[in-house]
Amino acid sequence: MDQTSEQSFTAIDPAAAAELVAGGQVQILDVRTPGEYTGLGHIPGALSLPLDLIATAPATLARDDRPILLICEHGIRSAHAGRFLGKAGFTNLLNLSGGMAGWSGPRTHEPPSPQARPGPSSWILENADLLPRGGRALDVACGRGRHALFLAAAGFNVDAVDLEPARTGSLAVTAKNLELPLQVRYVDLEAAGDVDLGHDLYDLILVTRYLHRPLFPALTHALKPGGLLLYETFTVAQAKCGHPTNPDFLLEPGELSRLVAPLVVVRQKEGKADGAELAAVAARKRSPG
Repeated sequence: MDQTSEQSFTAIDPAAAAELVAGGQVQILDVRTPGEYTGLGHIPGALSLPLDLIATAPATLARDDRPILLICEHGIRSAHAGRFLGKAGFTNLLNLSGGMAGWSGPRTHEPPSPQARPGPSSWILENADLLPRGGRALDVACGRGRHALFLAAAGFNVDAVDLEPARTGSLAVTAKNLELPLQVRYVDLEAAGDVDLGHDLYDLILVTRYLHRPLFPALTHALKPGGLLLYETFTVAQAKCGHPTNPDFLLEPGELSRLVAPLVVVRQKEGKADGAELAAVAARKRSPG
């Protein structure tokens, strides 16, 4: 192993990496493209997170005692990922020297598991062409902040809103370490009466896997004219698959497009995605005139 003062990770050769993998002593993060991950094969159990989505990693990777073994095809992209994660506060990072091109251990070609995918919601990626080019964004019920970090890294000035500091964890510290334009706000989104998220403030509002029906007028109010709402959450079909089962948190068929009115629905879908039963819309606020 070799580590220099300029790097936040330790280079590790394939033989040493194979020993750690065989003993289950590492998290494995593969930062190649999905096509490489499946087509060229990957180490069994490796999470797939392409380098261009690495900003979500601080909010999605487990922070336990195991080192994170970073993988790409030749060890170059994984080195970039290591420097990013080191800046984000990760301290036990290993980079596979030579990458998968030099790996002779076990290899599988199965696609990434939807349940274990640490990147952004696929609905956001599918609608990347609709996103404004920067501006101000709001991530509602942000949790640990995978989407807030992703949007801030993409150039948005982000307000990440949630109820409890315990849910957001170290999001504000991570954003500061990464020098990202991200502010964390604590708001009771389910308070009695009208919730104030601002007026004509945001070019983009994002809500994923959260539902509080009385909040929709506040979301509409907070969007700028021409602004985009990306909303995705569970449907009643999810109750047969697992959590959640409370009907307060589950959409009826076709309900989401009605809830976002008077916004104009640009795209919508309903069904199985990312390992869950979901409904999603992309909707715009009308501009005056």
